[in-house]
Amino acid sequence: MRAIKLRVLTGWLIAAAVGFTAAFVWQHFSNAERVEAAPQAAPSAERTRVEFAPNAPQLQFVKTEQVVLRTEPLLEPLSGKVAYDENYTARIASPVSGRVVKIDVQPGQSVKAGATLAWIDSPEYVAAVADVRKDESDIQQKRRAYARAKEMYEAEVLARKDFESAENELRQAEAEVERARMRLRNLVPGGAATEGRFPLRSPIGGVIADRKINPGSEVRPDAPDPLFVITDPTHVWVIIDVPERYLSKVKVGQLVQIEVDAFRGLDISGRIASIGTVLDPATRRVQVRCVVANPRQLLKPEMYARIVPLASEQNRLARISNAALLNRGVYNYVFVETKPGVFEKRRIEVGLQGRDETYVKSGLNEGDRVVVAGTLLLDSELSSGR
Repeated sequence: MRAIKLRVLTGWLIAAAVGFTAAFVWQHFSNAERVEAAPQAAPSAERTRVEFAPNAPQLQFVKTEQVVLRTEPLLEPLSGKVAYDENYTARIASPVSGRVVKIDVQPGQSVKAGATLAWIDSPEYVAAVADVRKDESDIQQKRRAYARAKEMYEAEVLARKDFESAENELRQAEAEVERARMRLRNLVPGGAATEGRFPLRSPIGGVIADRKINPGSEVRPDAPDPLFVITDPTHVWVIIDVPERYLSKVKVGQLVQIEVDAFRGLDISGRIASIGTVLDPATRRVQVRCVVANPRQLLKPEMYARIVPLASEQNRLARISNAALLNRGVYNYVFVETKPGVFEKRRIEVGLQGRDETYVKSGLNEGDRVVVAGTLLLDSELSSGR
């Protein structure tokens, strides 16, 4: 009986020890979890603003630019070149053979329609003038002969066939003089010159873009190159070779943005005037022609250009310099100056990104001042918590 009581007491002691141990372990781990969870319960907010005193030395390394809205681009820039607008350009050749004896204009000079460009000593032109004078003299004689024949016929002293012969000769003389005059008018639309030399005249007003003759040069109508190129420089074309895969992005009448190396950052716009109907089998490209107003004459023929087809003019996005972007993983940020010396780190959604500039879909408004120099400095200040 005593042994039984001893076993029962031992069991109770063991059970109590196990329970005490379990309670101690549970309390220990419970406290540890509370200690570990405490910092996560109230995480510190990420800082997004940097502020400097008005005379802080860091501000001299920070530069900002104002955000402007531009029409949304559809493609990355396409390569092209500036060309003469053929609707405002004349390539002038000599309609007669001869030798240049005098030149009245120089490259770059402005001329009016009908202005004399050069004088050519041409036997062909002299012969055309002589033919007109000879036929005019001949028709005078034929008119007098016809008048006499008519008087004699009416007086019944001349046979009818002789009268009709005189009339026919007059009609032939009139046709010859008209032919000679038309030939001379075709050679010299502004009228013949009295010097006996052929005056090469400009059919349009414009600027002498090119001249390929000198005094003493021999000229002929079938020469491969024009003697003068005259154009209105306030109108130019921009020619683009569009890859086949981008044809769905362009259409006639669409607005395009043009940039040339000589005037980086200058907004020049034009419109698509025509799209080629044939694909080049070698390059798999189609030629697209854009008309561009050039009132300041900044664009010069043969300049290389970068052309961006634009979306509807109602779709306008903020355009910023690539130097303003701060990449953090899959996200992009910029620093915006909200007040003098106060900069806010702002997340943005990037659209089309070019070599120098980026279009922003959201996160910026027109008029915001974005940091374009000193971005890394501001990010470092923000990370350091100062």
